[in-house]
Amino acid sequence: MALAARGRLRGAGTLCAQTLLLRCRHRLLRRSPARALGAAASSMAPSVQFSPAQRSLFDEPLAIVVQGLCPQQAVTLRLSLQDEAGELFQSCARYQAESSGELDLTSSPALPGGSFCGLEPMGLLWSLQPQKPFRRLVKRDVQSPFCLELEVFEGHGPLPSRLLARSAHERGFLRDGVRRILVREGRIRATLFLPPEEGPFPGIIDIYGTGGGLPEYRASLLANHGFATLALAYYSYEDLPKDMKEFHLEYFEEAVNYMLQHSQVKGPGIGLLGISKGGDLCISMASFLKGITATVTINGSVANVAAVLHYKDITIPPLGINLKRIKIDKSGVADIVDVLNNPLEEPDRQSFIPLEKAEGHFMFIVGKDDHNWKSEFFATEASNRLQAHGKEKPEIVCYPGAGHYIEPPFSPMCSASMHLLVGSPVMWGGEPKAHSVAQVDAWQKIQAFFHKHLSGKQCVRSNL
Repeated sequence: MALAARGRLRGAGTLCAQTLLLRCRHRLLRRSPARALGAAASSMAPSVQFSPAQRSLFDEPLAIVVQGLCPQQAVTLRLSLQDEAGELFQSCARYQAESSGELDLTSSPALPGGSFCGLEPMGLLWSLQPQKPFRRLVKRDVQSPFCLELEVFEGHGPLPSRLLARSAHERGFLRDGVRRILVREGRIRATLFLPPEEGPFPGIIDIYGTGGGLPEYRASLLANHGFATLALAYYSYEDLPKDMKEFHLEYFEEAVNYMLQHSQVKGPGIGLLGISKGGDLCISMASFLKGITATVTINGSVANVAAVLHYKDITIPPLGINLKRIKIDKSGVADIVDVLNNPLEEPDRQSFIPLEKAEGHFMFIVGKDDHNWKSEFFATEASNRLQAHGKEKPEIVCYPGAGHYIEPPFSPMCSASMHLLVGSPVMWGGEPKAHSVAQVDAWQKIQAFFHKHLSGKQCVRSNL
């Protein structure tokens, strides 16, 4: 058993210093406003203040203030992040300081000419883009934070111009006391995250898509919010299958039983959360396995895709494809939204997952600009099938302008990256601002849905 916890550094001293500084500046302004402004701006070098101060959780808001500028000074802010593979992601925004010489991103709009414009306090984070094409930001080791570097440059010209200030900040994935437990029981290859409080907790199995491996970042963040979350690998990891040819639902059943029997998981049922290929796997689990109370899919399919699925004497073939429907744009990026066949038509009806067998609740998160496949169509047909068999109508949450990878809040949108099955870069869709709004709202709705159906309580919506 491996345990790990990372704490957030407290910024009380910094905040107290800021409060004293503001009080002194206010007294100066009362004496002589014009002279005080010039004196305040010239008496202190520009500096960057974060709140929380040194470290924050990846899915929580981050306040950014630049102090010590000249009144109405034009500046450009550039945010940089280097992932664990050494890939650089950057964003920039142009601003004008207030008459006090302060720049507060919660009240100052970004001017045209940068990665975004308008009043966007978190814009520097959600607009981060790879400096090499077709890279997607993915956290591989949740035990270490991402390190942000914020630079403040003079003027609105080409960067870099004269550097005025620089500061660093950490974006972590584990709050104080969250337990990270490697699970290697039977065939299960997973990581369990437990909240620091005394359990038991509502339990969730978290499953990702065609990238394989064992992504932990979403599961770790959910544990921060009170869920016992099992990040489950199912291929291309350790001794699991190396590729996506066929899967056996008995493996996933083993993971469900592990959670149902765990002393820190609150019964009588658990939840499932899956994105992309992980979505149809979750629907299959809910349809055939016992103990599933609530299932959320993010841009998932209602048909089995990409690999044959076996369970006991049942075999569900993958939905057929037609590669001639791929469209290639001028930059060589493939649009694969029309590649899959229609599961309502023969001979592909057998790939439609019999979700009418499920006893739990469903929520479908849909990006209306998803270019991986027709997520809204799949969600609608899932709802039709459930209601035709007298089942509860599922919740369908659609987001205009959102693409395929709807991730935790403030994740930068990935417009295109390599697709392992296609073997070339594909477009995922989405418009950055709308996609960012969708991620914040979906994160709240997912938590509320699981709290409601797994612990029987309504989750108070936070204002992000």
